[in-house]
Amino acid sequence: MERRPDEAAREGLEDAPAMPDVDLTVPSIARVYDYVLGGKEHFEIDRRVSAALFQAVPESRQLAADNRGLLGRAVGYLVGEAGIRQILDLGSGLPTEGNVHEIAHRIDPSVRVLYVDIDPLVLAHGRALLSNEDTTEVITADIRDVDGLFDNAAVRKLIDPTQPFAVIASGIFHHFSDDQDPYALADAVKARLSPGSLFFISNFLDDDEPRARDMQRAFLEGGLGTGRFRTWDEQRRFFDGLEMVEPGLVYANDWRPDERTPAESPTHTLYAGGIGRKP
Repeated sequence: MERRPDEAAREGLEDAPAMPDVDLTVPSIARVYDYVLGGKEHFEIDRRVSAALFQAVPESRQLAADNRGLLGRAVGYLVGEAGIRQILDLGSGLPTEGNVHEIAHRIDPSVRVLYVDIDPLVLAHGRALLSNEDTTEVITADIRDVDGLFDNAAVRKLIDPTQPFAVIASGIFHHFSDDQDPYALADAVKARLSPGSLFFISNFLDDDEPRARDMQRAFLEGGLGTGRFRTWDEQRRFFDGLEMVEPGLVYANDWRPDERTPAESPTHTLYAGGIGRKP
């Protein structure tokens, strides 16, 4: 039976701070992603938007899972191999299984993680989840204001810009249209990286496949209004000026696969990512 919006708004919030003001008529990228991943923190408007995605690509849940798996492996590399001990996660979304700080802290509990998202619901859920964390924080901020973000007191508290750190932009830049110039945003972030810092970027991929165009249309016309599938050449531009970590920019499931990475995925060619190091 379909939940009423007020029921959905209450579900899962028992341990969270006071519910922020949320417009139940406007879909949220964070909540749509949560729904596609099989989470609980979404409203009727988010499910309605997601229906257009499933109609375009019925395997959309696998696409989200491939994205999430790539993020987990990237964090494992950043902390376990590259020795990163401070991470800034841009557009982090709602907490779910396998959060960045959880993966990082399994390797080293001292790793500092700062989550950033513009959705106030992320702040409410994140602070409830992180109530006992001394090394992790979540803030509400617009990542388009890069200088304001890096000068934020919470960022200055957890991220030492004189030492190498990692920035995560998992599934973020594809929600910026060409007119919004995501490359300028990426360049502004890169300008704030200290030498030796790492930038993980992953996005929807247009690999000359009809499903990419169908899904892009569903994102743009289905109610969310964002979701740009970019070509390999367009994706590479995000890493300009960085040294690519092996294996470079590749399909999501081809980036350092582990035993949990699907050997075959129906959405294999729809998502790509990589890590670049600032010289």
